[in-house]
Amino acid sequence: MSEMTFPLPDVGEGLTEAEIVTWHVAPGDSVALNQVICEIETAKSLVELPSPFTGVVSELLVEVGQTVPVGEPILRVTIAGGADDATGEGADPGAAAGATGPVDTEETREAVADATASVAHENNAADAEGGAVLVGYGTGGAVQSRRRRGGEPPLRAAGAAASGPAGARGAGARGEGSAAAHAPIPVAEAAPVLAKPPIRKLAKDLGVDLAEVQGTGIAGEVLRDDVVRQASQASLFRNLSTPEPSGAREERIPLKGMRKQIAKAMVESAFEAPHVSVFTDVDATRTMEFVKRLKQSPDFAGVKVSPLLIFAKAMLWAIRRSPEVNSTFTDTEIIRHNFVNLGIAAATPRGLVVPNIKDAQDLSLIDLARAIEQLTITARDGRTQPSEMANGTMTITNIGVFGMDFGTPILNPGECGIMAMGTIREKPWVVDGEVRPRMVTTVGGSFDHRIVDGDVISRFVADVASVLEEPALLLD
Repeated sequence: MSEMTFPLPDVGEGLTEAEIVTWHVAPGDSVALNQVICEIETAKSLVELPSPFTGVVSELLVEVGQTVPVGEPILRVTIAGGADDATGEGADPGAAAGATGPVDTEETREAVADATASVAHENNAADAEGGAVLVGYGTGGAVQSRRRRGGEPPLRAAGAAASGPAGARGAGARGEGSAAAHAPIPVAEAAPVLAKPPIRKLAKDLGVDLAEVQGTGIAGEVLRDDVVRQASQASLFRNLSTPEPSGAREERIPLKGMRKQIAKAMVESAFEAPHVSVFTDVDATRTMEFVKRLKQSPDFAGVKVSPLLIFAKAMLWAIRRSPEVNSTFTDTEIIRHNFVNLGIAAATPRGLVVPNIKDAQDLSLIDLARAIEQLTITARDGRTQPSEMANGTMTITNIGVFGMDFGTPILNPGECGIMAMGTIREKPWVVDGEVRPRMVTTVGGSFDHRIVDGDVISRFVADVASVLEEPALLLD
């Protein structure tokens, strides 16, 4: 027998710390290579960590909710054999017999690096007889425990987290001593709650007990709408039962995770890049008519179509006419990009994220619609990965969905421009000398004045506005 520790890996983008959100295993659980052991919240996304070992969990070294630096051990696993067994390779079963300390060799360190490297990249699907397995994102199966018997249900993740590190520090948890240390531990049987990790995170953020939620998905899976509905009902009950305010007069929220990263990025952008903002009112009546026709088109059946799609396409059209706005400023040069990684600012339960559509300039209108829809769903479910937010060249923010007419957005660091579109509402508008009701919005944005001057900015915003007024320009 030997023990190995699993240090918190850098899951990409040079992150330095992460918070343990949920443990998917408990002391005594058997884990397989690539099985999800926990969820962590980094400064940019929610990530599932796969196990780099095959063995039995002997100790959880970090509590749920604790923030730890990269490289700090978070888990201890007991291995029945040498390092090769830990990583699924055949090895002499007695090679490491009798070992009492952690195994720390070049081979095991490489095994940890290899097993966790996939977390820093996009998830790769592997075919299996029971269905697709997402390496680095989850096996889709319940945690297997050595305390499980026959038809008994697996231990729920919530129960695993509740056991905590404290319960793992006894001698029995490490497999030491007599056979009594390996005896089955009686646990109350409970039906497992079927819910994906982002849904579990949403439930935690909203204070919802998943055991009380009626799932409406396949096989009773709890969906996002189920959690939101439960949270709304609970909020209504609290309002009815406690009409008077109670509790503390103020609440102190630690600055960590995504909110900490947002604060740092916005301060950096606001004080390093000299912002200049330009905006104009637009008659978007023809855009609304165009959106209506697209929704009725068989080619766009099943695809979400909104004014945001036309706004995005208008920006891509305008960038071709004013490529200066698609640039990055450095201390020694201005880098003009001949591609557009178009960022879409998305409000999520975890805060603002800005994933981007790679090489958006090459997409047709329907492909752009699909890309925006997929980006939005992924962000809403909390599954946006760091690589999906990297290397953006220009950003859109749609404040109109919140009923706002307009605002002055702050640049995404490293980008020259960010465009905003306000709500589209019916207003009086002068057409051919007569006042008529038209669908009007306000568009504009903020730009880095170190890269572009007022004439370029104004021309670019005017081009975007002209497409919203007459979408037929996209045929040019």
